[in-house]
Amino acid sequence: MREPARHSPFVDVVADPSTDEVWFPSRPGQAGAARRTVVSVLRRWNLPALCYAGELLVSELVGNAVRHAGARHFALRMARRRGWVRVEVRDPSRALPCLVPLVRELDERGRGLFLVHTLADRWGVDLLPDGKTTWFELRAPL
Repeated sequence: MREPARHSPFVDVVADPSTDEVWFPSRPGQAGAARRTVVSVLRRWNLPALCYAGELLVSELVGNAVRHAGARHFALRMARRRGWVRVEVRDPSRALPCLVPLVRELDERGRGLFLVHTLADRWGVDLLPDGKTTWFELRAPL
């Protein structure tokens, strides 16, 4: 996984993942920064109806990257194309996330990808030579 550019420090404020990857340190609390970033972009794209799902789902992907990837950082990117919004979280681990097929009400683990699977219109994982990108897509009004 390529390191963040020296001139673009990690952010705790809103940046623009629709133009380039936004890098975050891999530590607790960064899910909040990623959520704010996603909501900011969705509002700028005039897609407020997608804010709740986008916020929740990116939080789950970031949580997985922080807890399971063992990396010092992760990256966030967003893209919009006709009828779709895509949100990607990249980390240096090539370990695939595991969807737990049956999550019970009191389970404390296994809910993240279950929520992504349930609420996203599409989701998946792209393996890279230096890690993976876990992504979800939401249908957007034209």
